[in-house]
Amino acid sequence: MPTSVRLTAVSGGGRGDRHEGQEVGSSSGPVHKFLACQHPGPGVTCNANVDTMVKYGRTTAWGFLLWGVFMHFQLLSGLGLNELLYFRVMSPEDIGYVFSAAPAKDFGGAFTSSYNEILLVLADPIDGCEPLMNKDLIQGQVILLERGGCSFVHKAQQVEEAGGKAVLIADNVVENDNLYLDMVADGSTAMPSIPALFLLGRDGLMIRRSLQRHALPWAVISIPVNVSSLGSFPLNQPPWTLW
Repeated sequence: MPTSVRLTAVSGGGRGDRHEGQEVGSSSGPVHKFLACQHPGPGVTCNANVDTMVKYGRTTAWGFLLWGVFMHFQLLSGLGLNELLYFRVMSPEDIGYVFSAAPAKDFGGAFTSSYNEILLVLADPIDGCEPLMNKDLIQGQVILLERGGCSFVHKAQQVEEAGGKAVLIADNVVENDNLYLDMVADGSTAMPSIPALFLLGRDGLMIRRSLQRHALPWAVISIPVNVSSLGSFPLNQPPWTLW
């Protein structure tokens, strides 16, 4: 798994700008039979109870493994659960995962309520450096932009002026699946008040690809998601981010 780091950036930047052996039981005991039933051999008969134990054990083991991988990722990145914001894609189903994003460091607001179903609308133009053309879709929704061409503050300002509730700015380095940037103010007088979040480039790419494949201008998401109370969280992360 790649090591995740977090850097600071003011502007959208360009694609090339990365700144960045103990005996456990007798051979006829239940432990032996449980282990043997995972790899049945001659003379081994697995009854329904033991078979259920095996399946339950495997599922539990995978759950603990994935949770451990996630916690290891967090420790390496220096990012705790409370330093990232999470959202779940409800539709399209092929990207129905829980995604993480980093809130802007010194501009933008916070979510004052949670939205169980709200649209994640692709901006037009996608970089959000010019006035947005699809204002009829943007009003009251979360907007997905791409990094590059102008500052993060300017992008957030464009979304706020178009009536968006929040903005996700995906890295334009689409191979990026572990590098979070701290989005900071650009020194201008503009100070957008809507939540502004940095999204990993690979996540942004996969969301856009899914919408293009389904010929959709938006996804349906739930934001923010409290992952500390979501037991299935390790199983619901994007597979391209975990491995």
